[in-house]
Amino acid sequence: DETGEEPDVCIVELGGTVGDIESAPFIEAMRQFQFRVGPENFALIHVSLIPDMHGEQKTKPTQATVRDLRGLGLLPDIIACRLVSPQAVQPETKRKISMFCHVSQDQVIGVHDMKSVYHVPLLLESQGIINVLQRKLNLVDYKIPPQLVEKGADLHRRWQQITTGHERLFDTVHIVLVGKYTSLKDSYMSVTKSLEHSAVRCGRKLVLDWVESSDLEPEMQTQDPRKYHDAHRLLVSANGILVPGGFGVRGTEGMMIAIKWAREQKIPFLGICLGFQLAVVEWARNVLDIKDATSTEFNTETPSPVIIYMPEISKTHLGGTMRLGLRPTIFDEDSASWSKVRKLYGGNEVIWERHRHRYEVGPPYVDRLAKSGLNFIGKDEKSERMQVLELKGSEILQEQIESQLKTFVPPHPKGAMLLPLPMANGVVLEGASTHE
Repeated sequence: DETGEEPDVCIVELGGTVGDIESAPFIEAMRQFQFRVGPENFALIHVSLIPDMHGEQKTKPTQATVRDLRGLGLLPDIIACRLVSPQAVQPETKRKISMFCHVSQDQVIGVHDMKSVYHVPLLLESQGIINVLQRKLNLVDYKIPPQLVEKGADLHRRWQQITTGHERLFDTVHIVLVGKYTSLKDSYMSVTKSLEHSAVRCGRKLVLDWVESSDLEPEMQTQDPRKYHDAHRLLVSANGILVPGGFGVRGTEGMMIAIKWAREQKIPFLGICLGFQLAVVEWARNVLDIKDATSTEFNTETPSPVIIYMPEISKTHLGGTMRLGLRPTIFDEDSASWSKVRKLYGGNEVIWERHRHRYEVGPPYVDRLAKSGLNFIGKDEKSERMQVLELKGSEILQEQIESQLKTFVPPHPKGAMLLPLPMANGVVLEGASTHE
């Protein structure tokens, strides 16, 4: 956070289920760790599901998992009761868990379904979780500089304003996600959370529609006319279109139909990973008239490989061989005067985002694409890889940069609640202005 202060508390998440063999080594490591740091420097929060059986909240599963956890040498300081229901955890439920799990009632915290995940910190605060942690970790004795106290109070105030104000929003922004895995929406969890994050920050209520990319393709008109027309109806009504990542050729023609519509109708568009690559292919086919342009991922023998497999990446060993990690993107100098993407990043010349891909724009085609108007405004440090492109004077935003929005990757935001991911923020803002 650029304060130069060392953190007083480190939060470690231990996933999995108590009793599973996969998590056993990590639970044992945590058991030993508590003795290494001392009991005054260790607080354990145990998350447990509270089933709701026709209005009756059951505590037996929580009692059983706490018993197993204690048998493994860990005693929970706080039990977070997860209830998959909009109804709060009942006082009687908390009393039973307190009685049979050897914790006081103020150490039992209910976490029921909220309208937004960003309401959860306020829910936890309202139940006194801060007081419990302060007592357990002796945080009351810590001397915090006044400027940091004021900074925290200001963050808390703005957080409350945004989350409570979001419930009263009437203006909407309609984003259509065109993907290959829409039947399993968790595949795009980080995409949807980024859009939700940005909508909250922009003061809009997000209306997100899912379009299976295969449903947009011409053959679907005869196979299933209803799906075909429903998909196109959603596409043409969108304020913004997002095409996320994926693998393989299935559905890519439908994605390019969506990209072509966004380009021609000047609909705000964000393409990530595969979406970025297909935007290049669509431009090559329909603007440069390279009809057989494609990616070597789909056709290794194509005569027009505008997207190629990166030469340094192994073609035989696929595990852990992607171009991964936090890498710089350097903007072109002339982009400062017109690029909306660069403005989203505060006009910075260099930005850092996470990457996860094996394919890139074919170097022999870069100059030809750029001269035709496809502006690659962001490149790697050697200016060899095209990482961000933007059409001048349009609402199209595309990136090879992955960060929080990469499909198959859990959300790892670099920013914070009040600083949403710039690219997602851009497509929501542009979509909202289009709606107006």
